[in-house]
Amino acid sequence: MSREAILVGGMIRGGFLDADIRADLIALVRDGKAETRLTRRANALLLLDDGMSCEAIAKVLYLDDDTIRYWYKLYGEKGLSWLTDFGYKGRACELTAAQQEALQDWVAQTLPRTTATVGEWIEKSYGVSYTRSALVKLLARLEMEYRKPQVLPRKLDPAKQQAFIEAYDNLLNTLGDDEAVLFADAVHPTHEVRPAGCWAPRDAKVALEQTSGRQRLNIHGAIDLETGATRMIEATTVDALSTIALLMAIALMYPTKRLIHVFLDNARYHHAVLVQQWLARPGCRIKLHYIPSYCPHLDPIERLWGLMHRHVTHNRSHATYNDFCRSVLHFLREEVPKNWAVFCDSVTDNFRVIDPADFRVLRA
Repeated sequence: MSREAILVGGMIRGGFLDADIRADLIALVRDGKAETRLTRRANALLLLDDGMSCEAIAKVLYLDDDTIRYWYKLYGEKGLSWLTDFGYKGRACELTAAQQEALQDWVAQTLPRTTATVGEWIEKSYGVSYTRSALVKLLARLEMEYRKPQVLPRKLDPAKQQAFIEAYDNLLNTLGDDEAVLFADAVHPTHEVRPAGCWAPRDAKVALEQTSGRQRLNIHGAIDLETGATRMIEATTVDALSTIALLMAIALMYPTKRLIHVFLDNARYHHAVLVQQWLARPGCRIKLHYIPSYCPHLDPIERLWGLMHRHVTHNRSHATYNDFCRSVLHFLREEVPKNWAVFCDSVTDNFRVIDPADFRVLRA
């Protein structure tokens, strides 16, 4: 029987293999020394010849059904020569070197979001059609990869970042035994569950029970990166008064320290007149240091908030707002200090300078 494509109602009709060819393929499949990639192709042809559909074969062999159709097409065009006497070296790229270079340039310029977009461009430009799996392999060969852009704060100043890091390192290197260093900030977690990816059985439908409220918990807190000790003030409103309350709580943490350095961001309430007046009192042991504007990566407590969400709100539903508040505050007040040896690598002062010049910043 001819090896030309034989389709009935859009499906491949079985019985297309000559007896000798079928015998060769069966021998290959049964050859324990043959490469798996070759026996899979032989298996696919034999199963097609038996009358199985491309979809069924793809499921059995854990392949894409388009791949099965493509192998059948190659067999129809070239017979078993496409296996190169059972030494198949892979599908030759259907694009010329110049076309591949043009594709690289186009991807670099446009940054397409889907392989479908890439496939449409190739087909429109060169009349060549690729399956999704083939596109992924082609882009990988061209040293392209699928990636998610980072989010950069606006107005980043590398010089100010470097100056802050140097000043901070110098402070730590000259810190006396009667001094302490903390990082402070405010956070406002909302009573809601945050869906996060997880492993699950393939056939399982995973869902989360969403809360009905959107109440927000206001916390003004601080952490000592040396010990993991925290102070978390629950506030009705985060303002100058909550800032002062937090600083007072920090001072009570270290009754024997001569000087307590507190690093915080440039929120307006951190610069408030009331705060400055409180700091100016005789005998005040707290000194504030301000992190450069637009630089949350230089504030380790931001990483603590992320750690809190991973442990308290990601894939976790709290029936009531009070349950939610208790879970958040228990984690920050109790779990973090108690398990600081585990958490310390996630909340560090391993600072770096972020220079926008090192990135290709996407514009609207």
